[in-house]
Amino acid sequence: MFVGVGASRVRDLFKQAKEKSPSIIFIDEIDAIGRARGKNAFSGGNDERENTLNQLLTEMDGFGTNEHVIVMGATNRADILDRALMRAGRFDRIIYVDLPEVSERIEIFKVHLRPLKLGGDVDVEFLARQTPGFSGADIANVCNEAALVAARKDKKVIEKQDFLDAVDRIVGGLEKKSKIITPEEKEIIAYHESGHATVSWLLEHASPLVKVTIVPRGRSLGAAWYLPEERQLTSKEQMLDEMCATMGGRAAEEVVFGRITTGALSDLEKVTKQARAMVSVYGLNERLGNITYYDSSGQNEYQFDKPYSERTAEIIDEEISKLIEGQYERAKDLLRGNRDKLETLAKELLSKEVIFRDNLVAIFGERIWMSREDRLKELAESNAPAEAAAPSEALVAEEGTASAEGTAPSEAEMPTEVPETSTAKPSPEDPLSAPEGPESGS
Repeated sequence: MFVGVGASRVRDLFKQAKEKSPSIIFIDEIDAIGRARGKNAFSGGNDERENTLNQLLTEMDGFGTNEHVIVMGATNRADILDRALMRAGRFDRIIYVDLPEVSERIEIFKVHLRPLKLGGDVDVEFLARQTPGFSGADIANVCNEAALVAARKDKKVIEKQDFLDAVDRIVGGLEKKSKIITPEEKEIIAYHESGHATVSWLLEHASPLVKVTIVPRGRSLGAAWYLPEERQLTSKEQMLDEMCATMGGRAAEEVVFGRITTGALSDLEKVTKQARAMVSVYGLNERLGNITYYDSSGQNEYQFDKPYSERTAEIIDEEISKLIEGQYERAKDLLRGNRDKLETLAKELLSKEVIFRDNLVAIFGERIWMSREDRLKELAESNAPAEAAAPSEALVAEEGTASAEGTAPSEAEMPTEVPETSTAKPSPEDPLSAPEGPESGS
């Protein structure tokens, strides 16, 4: 950008907006010009971006109440914006747009499915539940990819299986059935994925399994696909169960073959991030106590020193290793106690290459725990008749609840939005986040 051009364009933009008022100025990815000043260590003495930001601040500061110009901006990095932009009179209204929930995904699917020719087995609610963590753009991509899958098969309509294939392709990549794999490697992969499936089936808080495959897809040689629960809060026990299920693949290799391979790279990366988040972000470690080193403001992004001592760094490393090794031993104990079922599952996977939840039910039996989705559905069904029978009583109960909430902590005192800890869909809000969306075990 030529020197002075950015500031000049900002002046022209606001001049035209005032001439054509009432008008709205929308600046997408405003962090490109609105980044906090003085944070870029490599900028020269005359930073053009700072000149552009200064001009933007000047224009927004001079607005009167009768000019009828509204300025809107959008960014995924609100934490790095300059503080002067966020003060009252400029961008003084902040609206957080989270990823859509199930009910919202249903409405988004309806919009994108409208121009498509669908088969009779396509269920919009089912598709919404199969795509947790997907944004509106991801859902549009799923619909487009499903149409391409159906077109390749010379179909006249798009069927349910085409959507499932589209989700698999977007999350896991293209199938590579032509990849050359020796029988020994294929057996190790089968036991690795069977280990994930077995451990997750036997743990209460592990994500529900969708399917297991040993067909190479993208950079992975096999995968165990889960449907993560869309929780608002996550307990320590839930995180430990998820770590244990993730370590089930390498544990199965050691239990069956007595040796381990490099196939657990993505598993190790995931559990290390989860363990580090438990210890240094969420305050879930007994030795360190209720303390966090997470900086939600992003002010320490460019600092080279850590907010803790060398001794504390050693303790963090020790506790992370203790958490991971503890869950690894737990996974091995579970697999040793169910060795016969692990063998059955691995042999079936070797013969079929892809197995689903029904196959695990046949081997292990139904899980004794209800998923969060089933509990919410049961709660909604139990509340519906009572509300229909006695609406006046429901109103009284609601008023009583509202008055009782006056003594409860406010949302500001007890935040429900915590930094996430994304394998398929990464979240830009937190570098320690675990993937939302259908998860791949390896």
